[in-house]
Amino acid sequence: MDGCIFCQIAGGKTTATILYRDEWVTAFEDQRPVMPVHFLVIPNRHISSANEIEAGDEVVLGHMIRVAKTLANQKGIRDSGYRLVINTGPDAGQSVFHLHLHVIGGRKMPFHFDVEPQTR
Repeated sequence: MDGCIFCQIAGGKTTATILYRDEWVTAFEDQRPVMPVHFLVIPNRHISSANEIEAGDEVVLGHMIRVAKTLANQKGIRDSGYRLVINTGPDAGQSVFHLHLHVIGGRKMPFHFDVEPQTR
């Protein structure tokens, strides 16, 4: 997809600090990190969001998680812990509409959301 910044990164047309690349995925440092370690793992093929995942995408999704685990180990956060996050849609915080897995860690994280809990 021509206008997608993540497609451009995956295709080597835009600069990024690449941590890993193969035929299925690309991993790179987040430009606005929220933790000491914060990188993204994306499928090289454009998938707009988790809502657009199709049958057959399980292989690339599983590979994304394996790459995240490998890089977390290389960055020294495997044993202390890290968080995997996929935001889907604007209300969930997705700002680039190319599926991406945030891998964040490097310090203790509280488990909370910045919104009031909803009652059922």
